[in-house]
Order: sequence, then structure tokens, then C-alpha cells
Amino acid sequence: MELLILLVERASHLVTRDEIVARLWGTDVFVDAEAGVNTAIRKVRRALGESAERPVFIDTVPGKGYRFIAPVTSVAPATHATIAVLPFANLSGDPSHDYLADGLTEETIAALGQVDPDRLSVIGRTSTVRYRKTRKSLSEIAGELGATYVVEGSIRGEDAWLRIMSRLVRVEDGSVLWSAAYDRQSINVLRLQRKLCRAIADEIRVRLSPERVARLGRRQSTNSDAYDLYLRGRQAWNQLTPMTTQRAIEFYTRATAIDADYALAWSGLADAYTSGPITGDRRPSDVWQRAKDAVRSALRAHPDLAEAQTSSGVLKFWLDWDWPGAEAALRRAVALDGHYAYAFRMLGHVLSQTGRHPAARIALQRARELDPLYAMHHALSAQLAFQARDFDAALDHARHSLDVDPNFWPGYHQLAQVQEQLGEMDAALTAADTASKLSGGNSKAVSIRAYILGITGRNEEASSMVTALEQTATSRYVPPYALALGYLGLQQADAMFQWLDRAYDARDVHLVFAPVDPKWDRYRSDRRFQEVMSRCGFTR
Repeated sequence: MELLILLVERASHLVTRDEIVARLWGTDVFVDAEAGVNTAIRKVRRALGESAERPVFIDTVPGKGYRFIAPVTSVAPATHATIAVLPFANLSGDPSHDYLADGLTEETIAALGQVDPDRLSVIGRTSTVRYRKTRKSLSEIAGELGATYVVEGSIRGEDAWLRIMSRLVRVEDGSVLWSAAYDRQSINVLRLQRKLCRAIADEIRVRLSPERVARLGRRQSTNSDAYDLYLRGRQAWNQLTPMTTQRAIEFYTRATAIDADYALAWSGLADAYTSGPITGDRRPSDVWQRAKDAVRSALRAHPDLAEAQTSSGVLKFWLDWDWPGAEAALRRAVALDGHYAYAFRMLGHVLSQTGRHPAARIALQRARELDPLYAMHHALSAQLAFQARDFDAALDHARHSLDVDPNFWPGYHQLAQVQEQLGEMDAALTAADTASKLSGGNSKAVSIRAYILGITGRNEEASSMVTALEQTATSRYVPPYALALGYLGLQQADAMFQWLDRAYDARDVHLVFAPVDPKWDRYRSDRRFQEVMSRCGFTR
């Protein structure tokens, strides 16, 4: 190969035998130059399929050397490109097919992430889904997202017959570079995605390796019913409400019952279980073992699937409290798929909770680059900046999350806690009130309001909220951490530590915030606080 490169670099010019020896072996290494050069030339000719008697590529100049005689064309090196997959349009007239359109959009994004992460950036689902049913032109959308190429897709037909269509458009001149259509009955969406990946790889002049093609083929089930249920599960889980999360669990469970080796469905099931205590105040003990079983099944079926490794890392972080194990799994996930924003987001979380704030900031920055219009990425960026005591940055990220989604209650939660640290108490209470109303009573939103009321001396209102939480806790699970935070605001240390102990006994997922949350700073040197952190394994 080195000899061929030398000859091509000097195309049409004589390359002497001495130059070949110097290039291949150097001037200080003793070799049988005559035999060595002859052998190397013979191997190159064999690889090119030509003979010395009838040369097409390499001409021998007797007694002097060789000349590369075939035409040589310089090809521009591969450039970095950004691609946006617009939401597949459901043109069937039947809203029940929305899940299929959403699922195909998400899976196409995931498939394109396998092409070449170093040279192709794929915009995340949440950022592109905002353009569903938009009247904006492709050039306007591409300009807002910074996309070089756009993928459009649609579903047409009726229940008995559906056709999936897709096309790749180059934004610069609006030309259609590739298009294809498939009947849903064949459920050979994988074939569509593979061809799309190859078309894009050819266009941006990168190599879609056989390993990546094989990995793409292993992502999905070949069973059409399992695949259909998986897509329904994804649509439900993406809504992140207690009701839709339970529906996602039902769909994923049915998918895995049909295909026991369906790693993506097992991973989805694990994520749905694990998210319950965080987004819906579910009791951790109700989901912990089920999440473990789902992760184990996902890793057994496909250990090299980024989603499976991410599910493992998320479980280890929130429920196992095995943060070194969580970091290892999440680093494995981002190595397997450099476009999986969820993995980068959770890696940033783990790094921040262990006090490595600069590294956490880099991970979240990557998540925001991959899915720039996802409010959660900006809200979590606010949380991590808050934990690093960079309150100005936290404020900016919180406001950005609300620019993206003005009704996103975690954004108001972030705004409230950082404004409290900055001494902007009236604004903090206003934000806390809004978070509480929009969240539908989530414990995190209620407890931050109670905390701020206590900190500002409005003890009667704060006590009333804490008493109401305690009353609710007699009939259903309320995360004990929420009550501990309320008593923290009231500066009632004994009651606060009692609820922290209960939080430990309940394996309350919200305890993971305590090691770096500024609200707890006044008690960090307290022996009781240190004992709780030590029992959790959070000491560092």
C-alpha cells in the first residue's frame, strides 16, 4: 500500500528504485533492495489485476524505476454534514397511524446515526418533531436547524394496505438524491433504512462499514407484530406522563413476549420502569426488580446496543446507586453511538453528581448539539450548572428551556431554585408557583415551593404545604425527600433528618441530588447528613 501511494503521488513521473527503498524501508535499514522492490511491485500489480507485459497502471522503466501511467483524479475529501429527519407525515387520514409515523421518524434518526458519527451529525427527534405540519419551506427549516440534508417521509393508504415513502433532499439546490417506497405489509423498513444510509454515505463520501450495516440490521426485530408494538411503546413513553408510561410498559411487554431477543423493546421497558419514580413519583421498590430484569434481558440479547448500555447506566444511577458502574455503562453507550443524546445527557448527570462539573458540562453540551430544541436538555444543563454553583449559567439555561417550551414545568423548577440562590425571592416564588401548577402536583415542584416559602420566613404557608404532603403520604407514596426539603426550608433539622432517613429506607431516587445540591450546603459538615450520604454510598 505504501508503494502504491508513492506511485500515485508521483503519477506520470519516474520513481526510482532508490526512492522506493527509502520510502518503504528507510536509508538505515539493510534489505535485499533488488528482491524487496521486485516483490513489492509484483504484489501491487497482483492487487490491481495487471501483468508486467501489458501494464495499465505501472510502467517499468528498465534500469531506473517505475511510473504510474493510469489517469489520476483528485476527489474532494469528505466534509462534515448535518442531516434533519423531518416527522414522517401520516397521510392515511387515520390518526391511529400516528404512532407508526412517529416511530419511523425516530428509528430513521437512529439508523442514520450509524453512518459515520465523525462526519455526519443527525438532529435529534425532539428538535425536528416541532416541524410536524409546518408551513415552512425546507430551506427555512434547514436554516433554523443548520442542516445540509433533509429526509422527508410519509405514510399513505388504509388499514389493509399502507405505503411508506421516503426521500433524501440536498438543501443547497433542492435536488432529490434518493427516494424509495415500501409496503408496510413486508415490514421491511430495515431495507429502506439501509438503502437510505448507503445513499447518504455515498453523497457525503464516507464509508458505511460492514460492521455498522450489521449493527443496523441487529437493532430491530424481524417480527412485524413485535416491531409494531415497539413503535407504539416509543410513542407512549416519549410523552413522559404516568399514564403514558404505563401504556408504554404494556406495549413493550407484549413486544418482548413475541420476540424474547428484542433488545430495543427490553431497553424501552427498562427505561419506562426506571423513569417512573423520577417523572411520576412511583415507589422505587415497585419498579426496581422489574427494571433490573429488563436491563439484563436487553444486554443478553444485544450487549453492543447503545440503548441497552444506556438503560443499564440509568438503572445503576437512579436505583442501584452504583455510580462507577453507571459511568462505565454510559461511556460504553456513547462509544457505540455518538448520536444517542439520552446517553450523553445521563452521562453528564452522573459526572455532575460526582463533582466533575467541567466534564459534565461537556457531555450536556453534546446532548444539546444533538437535540438543540429539546427543553429537557436545557433544563438539565441548568441543574448541572446550579450544582456547580455557576448560577448565572444556570439561569441562562433555565430561561432557554422555557424559550423552547413555555409550558415546561421543570424549566420553572430550575428557575425557582436558582433565583432563590441569587436572592430573587419574589421571582423564585412566582416560578415555583408556575411549576407546581403545570406539573399536576409532582413532588419536586411542590417541595421547592415549600422550601422557598420557609426560607423567606413564610413559615405558616410552608408548614401548611408540608403538613398536606405528610397527610397525602398516609394514603399513597410521596417521596420522603420532598418532605425533607420542606423541613430544610423551615430549618427544622430534627424533622428534616427523620425524613432523610426515611428517604434512604425507601431508596428515594431524589437523594442522588443531595451530594452536590447547594440547598444542603449548611448541613454538609453535620454528622447526621454525612452518615446518610455514607449509607447511600455517595461519599467521594
